Amino acid sequence: MDPIIPPVPFAVCMLAGMLICLEIGRRLGKRRLAADPQGAAAGTSVVQGAVFSLFGLLVGFTFSGAPARLDDARHMIQNEANAISSAYSRLDLLPPGSQGAIREKFRNYVDSRLEVFRKLPDIPAAEAELAKSEKLQSDIWKQTLAASRLPDSDPHALNLLVPSLNDMSDAAATRTTSRMMHPPLAVFALLFVLALACSLLAGYAMAGSKQRSWLHIAAFAVVYVISVYVILEIEYPRLGSFSVLETSYDRVLVDVRESMK
Repeated sequence: MDPIIPPVPFAVCMLAGMLICLEIGRRLGKRRLAADPQGAAAGTSVVQGAVFSLFGLLVGFTFSGAPARLDDARHMIQNEANAISSAYSRLDLLPPGSQGAIREKFRNYVDSRLEVFRKLPDIPAAEAELAKSEKLQSDIWKQTLAASRLPDSDPHALNLLVPSLNDMSDAAATRTTSRMMHPPLAVFALLFVLALACSLLAGYAMAGSKQRSWLHIAAFAVVYVISVYVILEIEYPRLGSFSVLETSYDRVLVDVRESMK
């Protein structure tokens, strides 16, 4: 799995860095004004506009992608739940004597699939649980195929069960892979660097005032930090306070598990 960026530490570091860069920019601007009062601001608007535009473009790009991936996760959980439910119901085609062990494997498999994502952001624990669910999936496949070939099995068991098991496997693989896919760490690193650069330029532009405008300083830093924080919360929903956005989607898989009792 890709490394996870914790939203709160990232936001705190970004806020501290922006406030420091605002102050550094202001002091640099004051030095330049003292040395060259007439030309201190010459040409700065072009640079500021370019840097701020790039930062806004990057924020918009990441903000638009995160909710889309969260919505995709909801559909994938629904697809996986439907695939598991369909495969489980078709076990009735197998001989009664062989159904019990396979149904128990199914219950363990659904429990394991739920645990894979509940254990995030503990990546080693999630990967260990993922390996367990893949082993259970393999056992279900082998036992179901063996049971479908028994003499007292329904003649259509093999033709109906194989596609269902394939769908179940594909749905699990698609969901697992999708939740590992996030923007590269370089994108968030660039967001952080651009936020500091914008703060430096903003502080430089504020150098003309004798007193610091704490309202503008706080508003500038807090608005940007909150924006990036929300992006990270949506991008990694099981990590922070927005976890309800995705964990609530698990309810459909929990309902499938309860129907197996």
